[in-house]
Amino acid sequence: MIAFRRAQLPDVAALEDLARSAYSLYARRMDRLPAPVVADYSAAVREHQVWIAEEDDRILGMLVLVPEDDVMLLENVAVHPDAQGRGLGRDLLALAEREAARQRMTEIRLYTNEVMTENLAYYPRHGYVETGRAEQDGYRRVFFRKPVDRS
Repeated sequence: MIAFRRAQLPDVAALEDLARSAYSLYARRMDRLPAPVVADYSAAVREHQVWIAEEDDRILGMLVLVPEDDVMLLENVAVHPDAQGRGLGRDLLALAEREAARQRMTEIRLYTNEVMTENLAYYPRHGYVETGRAEQDGYRRVFFRKPVDRS
């Protein structure tokens, strides 16, 4: 059974491993490593809201949330390839939405790389609307938003 909890500093190495595994497909499509692969998870755990999806003491998914005024930035959602197709990504998105509502945010924003074509179809199926495309930090990003249902 999947359990969700906040990440702790001892989880950092497992988060790094998860990012490498989850983004390995995309890394082959890009001319540089995807941003989540090179992210500083130690800083993320200390400074942001990092959630873990865990089963039998194995980290299978993560969610990195960054509150910015009344908007929740969903900086990263990742699922280990061994756990994909089980609805874990959907569950992590739902967790992000619950946290955004609990923290009284007005919307969730996220971005993905334009070569991550699976995500370009995935997020709209979950209520996210594309708001633009631009180069940011050397990556070709596609931006999405979704209003938070606070009822």
